[in-house]
Amino acid sequence: MATNNRMALLEQLSKYVVEKDKDFLKEALTLLINALMDAEVTSIIGAEKYERNNNRNNYRNGYRLREWDTRVGTLQLSIPKLRHGSYFPSLLEPRKMSEKALLNVVQEAYVHGVSTRKVDELVEALGMKRIDKSEVSRISKQLDEFVEEFKNRRLEGEYPYLWLDATFPKVREGGRVCSMALVIAVGVNQQGEREILGFDVGMSEDGAFWEEFLRRLVARGLKGVRLVISDAHEGLKAAIKKILTGSAWQRCRVHFMRNVLSQVPKHYQGMVSSIIRTIFAQNDQESAREQLRHVVDELKNRFPKAMKILEEAEEEEEEEILAYMAFPREHWAQIHSTNPLERLNREIRRRTDVVCIFPNREAVIRLVGAMLMEQNDEWKVGRRYFSLESMSKITSINEFTLTPVALLHK
Repeated sequence: MATNNRMALLEQLSKYVVEKDKDFLKEALTLLINALMDAEVTSIIGAEKYERNNNRNNYRNGYRLREWDTRVGTLQLSIPKLRHGSYFPSLLEPRKMSEKALLNVVQEAYVHGVSTRKVDELVEALGMKRIDKSEVSRISKQLDEFVEEFKNRRLEGEYPYLWLDATFPKVREGGRVCSMALVIAVGVNQQGEREILGFDVGMSEDGAFWEEFLRRLVARGLKGVRLVISDAHEGLKAAIKKILTGSAWQRCRVHFMRNVLSQVPKHYQGMVSSIIRTIFAQNDQESAREQLRHVVDELKNRFPKAMKILEEAEEEEEEEILAYMAFPREHWAQIHSTNPLERLNREIRRRTDVVCIFPNREAVIRLVGAMLMEQNDEWKVGRRYFSLESMSKITSINEFTLTPVALLHK
């Protein structure tokens, strides 16, 4: 059997080399999967085809055809049948959770009346010819339980750093399509490891929604937050101050720079950006504050609106753009902005853009939740985000190095 499989694969390879057959990968994968199934059946029954031995406990009984949807297209598989009992290939059941979710999103889209054309385009983009509705329904029920368990799990230990951000998928609700706020919280624990702490979907990114989201995080065990990094959304700022009492707040420096440079003529933006960056090149907060005042004095006559934004940031009690400088220098590059969340958000947008319009909020939670579970697992087995040595320095930050607002809350 091994010789026959080898010859078939070599034949496919020769066909590809000579004819540049576009279906080479799909046909080769089909041969490989069929060979693996035959090998698995051989192991189960204890004998090769037509082999006689004392270990045999069953017999082959032909094949049944089944289509298997994969990323390279729909494969035509020949699944071995047994004379006694049944056989189902172990390799057909496992799928990445996000792929299960995406299949379920497609099914729900059909059910809830999303444009058939768009759904068909999605199916084609996945390389599939059809979707088994009963299979998708079964998969979705299993997936929902996993996602809900992950979403509501108990948070253990302390999380000194917390990043908050939102993206906006399109969701059908109440007979219309609207952009909803998908909010995500990522934290770093005391061991320097990143975790997805929470996520949810709401009608808008308002203060009430953020407040409820943070309350649920705290109820699940979120504690020990020393620094929160986010954009300057007023509702989010108010929710952080109200719920995460005692935490310093870092305004995303990238977003802040965009706001400042939006008030500068394009021709001068490069020059102004370079000058402002000298503020963040300082070794400590006090030096950075002095440099900030110097920059404002130097440029306020030429770019008054931009310098007003910079000056107001310096006058904020929270020292919003310099708060990160009260923490270990080894962490500055990651905690001065929401950039650590940007890559995750880009991947979420890439997946949700394929769907275009979600049939309901539950479909968003299902797909995004599955993605976040996978990402969280990858972070667990990957390298630490911050070293244990650098994380230990956070506990040595005393009241004299904390920002004024944090002192008030202590």
